[in-house]
Amino acid sequence: MLSTALKPKWIAMLGLALLLATVFVVLSAWQFGESQTESVTDHEVTENPVPLTETFQPEQAMSGFDADQMVTLSGQYVEGTEVYVSDRLQDGDLGYWVLGAFAVDGAPDDEVIPMVRGWVEDPEEAGELPSGELEVEGRLLPTEAPVSEERTQRLVFPSLSAAELMNYWDLQSYSGFVVAFEMTEDGEDVLIPEGTGLQEIGVDPQPETSDINWLNLFYGVEWTVFAGFAFYLWWRLVKDAHERELEDAELDRQWEEQWKREQVEKLRAERAAGAEHAGGAGSAEGHTDHDQEGR
Repeated sequence: MLSTALKPKWIAMLGLALLLATVFVVLSAWQFGESQTESVTDHEVTENPVPLTETFQPEQAMSGFDADQMVTLSGQYVEGTEVYVSDRLQDGDLGYWVLGAFAVDGAPDDEVIPMVRGWVEDPEEAGELPSGELEVEGRLLPTEAPVSEERTQRLVFPSLSAAELMNYWDLQSYSGFVVAFEMTEDGEDVLIPEGTGLQEIGVDPQPETSDINWLNLFYGVEWTVFAGFAFYLWWRLVKDAHERELEDAELDRQWEEQWKREQVEKLRAERAAGAEHAGGAGSAEGHTDHDQEGR
């Protein structure tokens, strides 16, 4: 088989198989690289506060790189927009998030953003929204999906949906919300006023993980199989060609032996015919001599 593989035709085919295998391996490596995607940004980035108006726009869809980002913003609560989001856990207790529409200074079209100021066990203990110009630092989070259930309390919502609140407030809003960690007015902390049941909310960033894209992983394995198949196909073609050569050589040998046998048989037949002819001629000559002697 080696003699067949070393023929120029099959050496050229091997070169083609190597080229195809190289392309398949490169594609496989690319697919394996694409199969791992970072689900969140680095905490060194998200924990460094940046101005909201510079990092996120009102009509912008929030990506995984925007969510969890610590942001700073200034503005004021819109009067009469205080609402509550139910079924929020705080140290194992169920209660409510307290929030309102926060008019963001520098927003393109005076949009507001839902601003969560704290957690409370009973909405009656929340107090009033802070008034005046506020400086806020907090965590930017993606909007929640609206929940299709009947509301039993006018100011209580089952989820923090920016779209639902936008319709309720009749104000243009960012497609996300901020949980305030610090809120000051003229340098004075007003996030958790005394005499209220408010508690500060702690929202940690999502853990840094890598998601696996199984489709890309499957394609990576597939391209690796194709690379191996290129060499298998070359080997199979060489093997088939070698087997055909052996079959052709065997047929040639059989035909040669058959031809030799035929030639031997033909030669024997000719010799037998010559001997018979010679014997007949000798018998006829003997009769002639006998007749002559009788006379």
